[in-house]
Amino acid sequence: MAAICVFCASSQLIRHSYISLAEQVGDRLAAGGHSLVYGGGRVSMMGGVARAARRGGAPTFGVIPHRLVNVEDADDADVVVVNSMRERKRLMDDRADAFLALPGGLGTLEELLEVWTSASLGLHGKPVVVLDADGFFEPLWKYLDDLGRRGFVRRSAVDVVYRTDSVDDAFAELERRIG
Repeated sequence: MAAICVFCASSQLIRHSYISLAEQVGDRLAAGGHSLVYGGGRVSMMGGVARAARRGGAPTFGVIPHRLVNVEDADDADVVVVNSMRERKRLMDDRADAFLALPGGLGTLEELLEVWTSASLGLHGKPVVVLDADGFFEPLWKYLDDLGRRGFVRRSAVDVVYRTDSVDDAFAELERRIG
């Protein structure tokens, strides 16, 4: 059983289809016998993935900064409250065997880019997968291609991350790379 860290939205202004995607990820995570590491909130996609994972019997471990306890409606199941975002990310990174990014805002993007950069530099060997179910991340890939053409990003750094548009494919890749 692997501990999979899921980065995703906590915004309550998004379309319900994104929450459904998060619930599918939680269902698949539990069906695969994995545990969830996540941001510790009950709202939006974050809450959806955690509820679905627990419903399927998966253990969950949430980490939430004190300042976000009310904003993200801190979950009451296996959640640790920390002082800062840096501490949150460190605990999540330490507990995770792999990372899966779903659509999200600045926090999700920042978390993804940090584990991606660390992987590209060889600072960890944990798989990083982006689930791009509806082209949400397409602008990021175009930007990275442009950065590559300009010489700012090596192709090998981009290729560290696996990008897919399917929940099943994302988990097949995670499970293949975890071993």
